Amino acid sequence: MSSSEYSARHLSVLEGLEAVRKRPGMYIGSTDSRGLMHCLWEIIDNSVDEALSGHGTSIDVILHADASVEVHDKARGVPVDIEPKTGLSGVEVVFTKLHAGGKFGSGSYAASGGLHGVGASVVNALSERLEVEVDRDGKTWAMSFRRGEPGTFDDAQGMSPASPFTPFSSESVLRIVGKVAKGVTGTRVRYWADSQIFTPGASFQTEELANRARQTAFLVPGLTMHISDQRFAETLESSYNYTGGISEFAEYLAPDAAITETWRLTGEGEFTETVPVLGSDGSMALQTVERSCHVDIAIRWGTGYDTTMQSFVNIIATPKGGTHQAGFEQSLLKVIRAQVEANSRKLKAGSDKVEKDDVFAGMTVVITVRLPEPQFEGQTKEVLGTPAVKAIVANVVAKALTQRLTSAKRDDKAQTALLLEKIVSEMKSRISARTHKETQRRKNALETSSLPAKLVDCRSNDVANSELFIVEGDSALGTAKLARHSEFQALLPIRGKILNVQKASVSDMLNNTECASIIQVLGAGSGRSFDLDVARYGKVILMSDADVDGAHIRTLLLTLFFRYMRPLIEAGRVFAAVPPLHRVVVMNPGTKPNETIYTYTEKELASVLAGVAKSGRRYQEPIQRYKGLGEMDADQLALTTMDRQYRTLRRVRVEDAAVADSVFELLMGNDVGPRRDFIIAGSSTLSRDRIDT
Repeated sequence: MSSSEYSARHLSVLEGLEAVRKRPGMYIGSTDSRGLMHCLWEIIDNSVDEALSGHGTSIDVILHADASVEVHDKARGVPVDIEPKTGLSGVEVVFTKLHAGGKFGSGSYAASGGLHGVGASVVNALSERLEVEVDRDGKTWAMSFRRGEPGTFDDAQGMSPASPFTPFSSESVLRIVGKVAKGVTGTRVRYWADSQIFTPGASFQTEELANRARQTAFLVPGLTMHISDQRFAETLESSYNYTGGISEFAEYLAPDAAITETWRLTGEGEFTETVPVLGSDGSMALQTVERSCHVDIAIRWGTGYDTTMQSFVNIIATPKGGTHQAGFEQSLLKVIRAQVEANSRKLKAGSDKVEKDDVFAGMTVVITVRLPEPQFEGQTKEVLGTPAVKAIVANVVAKALTQRLTSAKRDDKAQTALLLEKIVSEMKSRISARTHKETQRRKNALETSSLPAKLVDCRSNDVANSELFIVEGDSALGTAKLARHSEFQALLPIRGKILNVQKASVSDMLNNTECASIIQVLGAGSGRSFDLDVARYGKVILMSDADVDGAHIRTLLLTLFFRYMRPLIEAGRVFAAVPPLHRVVVMNPGTKPNETIYTYTEKELASVLAGVAKSGRRYQEPIQRYKGLGEMDADQLALTTMDRQYRTLRRVRVEDAAVADSVFELLMGNDVGPRRDFIIAGSSTLSRDRIDT
């Protein structure tokens, strides 16, 4: 823009938005992918607020191949008439003026997430180009912006942020670009994020977008969220629509089998708040207003010990909690403690007090509150700050949960009994595990008397350099003793297949000899009390036979580690040894010594034999097929499986704990139906030749 084209009008439009461009982190948190996604949420949330108010039942999000993103709704449409104070159209006010909109007590929105009035204007300021179209009054109205400034683009070469741009010089023009049927309304926003603002690697995250769309569909029953990702060769489409609300959401989030049904705790409360109100003369005056806060909570407990908690204010996620979450936690603990004390003799709880972790074990909860003009800590809205909400949520939880826990209905009484038994069991396990952890520390060579007698420990006290091999069977132990490096390699034999801990209770697991030995030898506790820093070995290596039974034993061990010692896996300290399946002795002519080749799969064996035949050499027959580790000589086991210089280890990773947990539940859980379907579905891919008989 030349100096002759620059006028006071441009200054008035950009003075607020320039602050956004200079300090974007104040408004969107960061300028990487997280900030880019936050901009998209701002636009989507405007459409969701319309749906919350009963206008529109569908929202479409389109990720275009040219790096732009488009959001459609069929709500009321942004106002197109002139706003009297500024003399600008409603579209221009919403997209160019900070702290402007319909969410400041005007009555347009009883409960909204985007109440700061900066969302659309911030996105506009941080966009190289933004296009908005509004269907309203039988017409389609349109306006274009470049980095927050309204004007027109010459798209003769196609729609692009690089198209020649002419800013409005005297007054803005809201273009009429089409007609729509009477009663048809809605808004379409398409924008290109500004490469001057966002880091080069920033991009829209498809999975995060899908999760947010699914979450919104749960929180607004009846709303359809449709996503179309056109950035790749094949367009990816997904739609989300749920009628069950947050009860269905809690069931979706729950990682374990249910102990209780999903309970709904609902209620509301009133509070007063003193807020500045804009008067008709443009001045601000403090005024005391009456507020109403509606609370809706879905909660259930399962057999596991992980806690899943998500909280929302007017469907805006608050991942860092706030006053609503604090009120819930405080009241929940108080109510449960009262019930445990009232049933202390029946539950055999003794004088020990239930703690927060005991109550939260296996709990899945979705907390939602709706109130006008909530106070968030910052524009990113991650923490609710309205003080009065804490007491309202606490009162609702206390009343509704006490009523449920003291209900005389048969189903409620049965579920309450199971829940209180689980909480008391968690309390006892916590106390027992704490005592166990306090007494279990890294022992030196003179202090191994309290460890299992069958442990063959190493001499080194260097945890980072030490390795614990969990060996299948006593026969393999004998060979492994001769094959190991006794300085830093310890051996713990297990007898056959250990307990399936996915189906067993915590107490059954602790009473199982093999499971208890593994936990005792590692010395870091189990479950919530597991302390990675005091684990006695740097690596845990599962060494089982290279057959189906060996794979089953390895799976059972991994289930134990995943459920009760997960930090070891997350830290990358659990490995599976890779023993060979075959030993091929290739005979060389003359006095040249024979060559020994180990193979690990049938395919690799066939390839080696073909190579030997092609070279004109012969191999000894029969080829040795290892049925178990005990069939190996110590030298062979060391060379192939235990010696750091030659062995291969397969690191066990948990890249996505939620996905891994679902696989463990499918393969090892109580529900037989899904496992049967999984086996039947995969049976067609199984060759009879692969069955080891």
